[in-house]
Amino acid sequence: MGANRVPRGKAIVIAAAAVVMAGAAGGGAWWVLHTRGTPQETAQRFVRAWQAGDMTAMRAELGTPAPSFEGTYRGMRENLSIEGTTVRLDAVRGGDDTARAAFTTTLRLRGVGEWRYSGAFDLAVVDHHWRVRWSPAAVHPALTDGAAFALKTRWPRRAAITAAGDERIDGGDAGGSVQQIAGYLDKATAEDVKELGSSHRVGDAIGRDGLQRAFQRRLAGTPATEIRVVGATTTTVGRIEGKDGEPVRTSLDLRVQRAAADAVRDLKKTASLVAIKPSSGEVLAVVNNRGGFNRALNGNYPPGSTFKAITAVGLLAGGMTPGQQVTCPKDVTVGGLPIRNSHHAAYGSVTLSDAFAHSCNTTFAPLAHRRLGADKLARAAELFGFNTPLNIGVPTARGSFPRAQSDAELAAESFGQGRITASPLVMASVAAALADGTWRPPTLVPSIEQKAEPRPLPAGVVSDMHRMMAAVVTRGTAKDAGLPPGTRGKTGTAEFGPPDDLKTHAWFIGFRGDLAFAVIVEEGTGGGAVAAPVAAGFLRALG
Repeated sequence: MGANRVPRGKAIVIAAAAVVMAGAAGGGAWWVLHTRGTPQETAQRFVRAWQAGDMTAMRAELGTPAPSFEGTYRGMRENLSIEGTTVRLDAVRGGDDTARAAFTTTLRLRGVGEWRYSGAFDLAVVDHHWRVRWSPAAVHPALTDGAAFALKTRWPRRAAITAAGDERIDGGDAGGSVQQIAGYLDKATAEDVKELGSSHRVGDAIGRDGLQRAFQRRLAGTPATEIRVVGATTTTVGRIEGKDGEPVRTSLDLRVQRAAADAVRDLKKTASLVAIKPSSGEVLAVVNNRGGFNRALNGNYPPGSTFKAITAVGLLAGGMTPGQQVTCPKDVTVGGLPIRNSHHAAYGSVTLSDAFAHSCNTTFAPLAHRRLGADKLARAAELFGFNTPLNIGVPTARGSFPRAQSDAELAAESFGQGRITASPLVMASVAAALADGTWRPPTLVPSIEQKAEPRPLPAGVVSDMHRMMAAVVTRGTAKDAGLPPGTRGKTGTAEFGPPDDLKTHAWFIGFRGDLAFAVIVEEGTGGGAVAAPVAAGFLRALG
């Protein structure tokens, strides 16, 4: 017996080894051989990743490499112009080592609508884990190797663009300025198709410029669409009903538009005119007497002395009155900036109303410096829509009013110089606000939603401004323009260009009844002499 006795320390090691071997034969074997997870869990992860467009996470669930995997999903996304994917996992059924997961997919196709279909993919146990056994049929039941999705579309008749009176303005016979607004139809390029989606084909008619481009989807409608799988054969796997386009009704009044066009047509210099209905902000006319760039909506001009109307509102809101005595000397200096009046005029001691009527730079610059300052003048400008993006239905330039950084710049801004820029549309909206007492965001397409809210002018200033603007016409800078009775306005002569070669634009803004307008004549010699007579002809034509 002594020869067979095992030393005590070795006996402990042998016992431990026996325990390990027993575990391997029992519970350890279960751990080595047991399948991890469930087919439901794997299927859920796969469809969740599909919905999120996470190809890496989807590939992680595959049992074996699939060379066409990523290309199939990418081709589907591109060929159908998919904007959104929703995948719902339905029933998962199977045995010990295989299963099948049913799903429902809803795809949102750009410019077409939603397409929903049902499908299924297989799962199998690979290396003790449930994995997706992928093939193209896992994407759609009809999809096979080498096949791809395609769309066949049939577009409805394009809807009309109309004036306020329902007259069509998209036929090319409504005048050049109207055509600038309406835009035109053109053949789609490859770049257009990339933007609009695969429901379009190169060569399809699409909107180019103006309202035709801005409202392309609304006017074009939705095509009747077949979703096809194209391979050895072509199979239609889905259909989406089309929808007729919706007309775009503008606020243009063709009577007002014709009067505006007639007023600028024969001018030798480049000119623009915009008319607005003050009570609503609706644009009634947009006219340029030269083609190409739409200056009326997108021009960036210094507004010159038309901006004195805004400065005057700030002064009146601060407590001044039209009859208050001020001075209009020949020259002043503010912040080191020498300032003079047009033609070096001087009027001495006058009322604020007369200084406004005679457009005294030498009055308004010192008053803005003493009574307003940079912040108050900026607030007054923004009350009239400066620095506010406009949404009229087509692209427009917003009025820009940078806050003055010096006393000299403040002085220049008080009479519409410095870095201020505005289009005729912006200045017409200023005139409309002065007419009605509330600045309203202008609109060419009344049905679109406006982000900017109406802005009431300060209490008490409107009637004073009406009197002061009437004085401009009856005894001020526009008295010889032939403007009809009841017109109120403000002239402007805006300098531009290098200091050694200054030129001027001529402005006139105003209103009569429920009609406000702005006129600019590029390189015109003076607002009263050049722009105001254009406004007079426009108003007389309307009666």
